[in-house]
Amino acid sequence: MHWTEYFGPLMEGAWVTVQLTVLSTIFGATLAFAAGIGKISRNGAVRALAITYIEVFRGTSLLVQLFWLYFALPIAGMAMGIDLRLPPLVAGIMALSLNIGAYGAEVVRGAIQSVHKDQHEAARALNFTPRQTLWTVTIPQAVPEMMPSFGNLAVQNLKDTALVSLISLGDLAFRAEQIRNFTQDSTTIYSMLLLTYFGMALVLTAMMRLLEIRVSRWRTARS
Repeated sequence: MHWTEYFGPLMEGAWVTVQLTVLSTIFGATLAFAAGIGKISRNGAVRALAITYIEVFRGTSLLVQLFWLYFALPIAGMAMGIDLRLPPLVAGIMALSLNIGAYGAEVVRGAIQSVHKDQHEAARALNFTPRQTLWTVTIPQAVPEMMPSFGNLAVQNLKDTALVSLISLGDLAFRAEQIRNFTQDSTTIYSMLLLTYFGMALVLTAMMRLLEIRVSRWRTARS
């Protein structure tokens, strides 16, 4: 098997990795906003729920979370008479989303709390409600501060997708391991794998940088 024949299977796996990365980053960002805002909520129950989610998913291994969703959850469902089996792709997206969301929540919380108190005082002077202050004053100023950290989390999320190969999902790492087992050409396979992940990370970094620039321009236009 010539090394050029590796491209086909690897690109099929790369497409699965792209889907995992994009979907889990989007869902994770949504969870990050919900949990980050929830952690500073005045509602005790909402705050406790957000803190519990953040601490559990930051304090446990992503690999264990993935295995629990894919292997343990269906067994727990069977005990209750419920079918909770998840397709590998869904389990992978859920685990990655929950994990990145927990880390992103602290980014959101920190950015929100970094907004100067004078802004809140000005909003109160204009008779804004706390909800209006949050969505029209605080969030627009906090989002640009979040973007560099979210960019780093997105790249880390891309690299973490390799773990889903352990639940037999045909991502880039899984396809590479299949080819390696068949050909025993470890040097070529892993070199191509390394370069592919590196290229994908460069593209993702560039996209996040462009998004960061657009958000900064949007903030300037609002000012």
